[in-house]
Amino acid sequence: MTTHLVWLRNDLRINDNLALHAACRDSKAEVIALFLATPEQWQQHDISPKQTAFIHASLTAVQGALAERGIKLHYKACKAFDDSVDALVAFCDQHKVDQLFYNYQYEVNERERDANAEKRLNDAGVTCQGFDDSLLLPPGSVQSGDRSMYKVFTPFSKAFVRRLQQGLPECVPAPKAREGAPLKTTRIPAFDCPSEAFDETLFPAGEEAALKRLRHFAGKPVVDYPAQRDLPALDATSRLSVYLSTGVLSPRQCLHRILHEHPDALENGRAFTWLNELIWREFYRHLLVAYPALCRHQPFVDWTRNVEWQKNKAHFEAWKAGKTGFPIVDAAMRQMNQLGWMHNRLRMITASFLVKDLLIDWREGERYFMQQLIDGDLAANNGGWQWAASTGTDAAPYFRIFNPTTQGERFDPQGEFIRHYLPELADVPDSDIHQPHQWAEKHKKKLDYPAPIVDHKAARKKTLDAFERAKSAA
Repeated sequence: MTTHLVWLRNDLRINDNLALHAACRDSKAEVIALFLATPEQWQQHDISPKQTAFIHASLTAVQGALAERGIKLHYKACKAFDDSVDALVAFCDQHKVDQLFYNYQYEVNERERDANAEKRLNDAGVTCQGFDDSLLLPPGSVQSGDRSMYKVFTPFSKAFVRRLQQGLPECVPAPKAREGAPLKTTRIPAFDCPSEAFDETLFPAGEEAALKRLRHFAGKPVVDYPAQRDLPALDATSRLSVYLSTGVLSPRQCLHRILHEHPDALENGRAFTWLNELIWREFYRHLLVAYPALCRHQPFVDWTRNVEWQKNKAHFEAWKAGKTGFPIVDAAMRQMNQLGWMHNRLRMITASFLVKDLLIDWREGERYFMQQLIDGDLAANNGGWQWAASTGTDAAPYFRIFNPTTQGERFDPQGEFIRHYLPELADVPDSDIHQPHQWAEKHKKKLDYPAPIVDHKAARKKTLDAFERAKSAA
């Protein structure tokens, strides 16, 4: 009997899983699955303890779903990627695997691992098939007129939409039950790395929960999204990022569900605003393949290497802890520290504050976000940080510097979000919530809240000078 192996990684679902679907096409083949945990490598890549726990819970869910269809999920713990290739080759030999099916990952280390695995398995007589599963369109398939990767998002988005209008990527069904279904399962042991409980009401693990969340958001919320997406006090974003980053949900499922509810979404209908965020995700992943240096913490704009970053540990620790004295920044950081998730507008505000107010290297913030976020994704996180730091492709100009106070006034005018995460400001009236110390001084009140650690106007000038010197030195 022919044996097909599905190598699961960040694709923990049975619906619209291209590798799984291809492996199950032959009804006579035995299909098995394998997940290789590499906790040492994950820690080197700054995976957050909450994401580790979420992956484990999602892996348990997909194990059960596969067992219902007669597909056994095997689990092995390794240390790093080199060990995982050795384990994969040995597993294929032990189980007499004829064909390997897997979905591509696009980061540098992962691509090197997969190339090594394919070479060794091909030498051993195992046929390998890889699939562009985590994207709507494969990297390199959307190019500018000179056949290069777009460096600016808007023309990329327009070209991307034109491609989608010519033909949508197909969603494939979950496999049918195979002979011997259902199978019994054994508990998957805990990963040998830090793990931390996550809020299961906000981020319930597993494919069913992801699809339920998608169906809900694709109704009225996606239509309201353009008007409400920047207001962190509202539950107005999709919160699908954790499912996309871990592969519990595919971007094709998102696209098809939105178009099912809103057929004009690709014709600039109101639902397009959120679909465009999905295209931003594609943009950053396509860039990662076109410019592998982005995986190695290198800036896209070369002259920004010359920026003289400040090494102020006290300021960095205050930023991490949400104790900068700027309410919207502090509330946002405490939201992330508590939930492992931060509202997208607040990601921009906090990143801008670290880089443009504190003049601290964006890579420090990028790493801290990855260490905290349950939806941590290298491409999106790197792209967002380089945008905020003015070091990346299609980045905000270096002279565009958010004023954290006016950002708070604009997007949390009554301070509802701020008070939720900064209870020490509960008694400060709406009109003063964004500058509470002025209110406290005026009314002779004592606040258990730090004073601003920098003067924004002076910090802005210092940052502009630093970037201008860096550009002149190029």
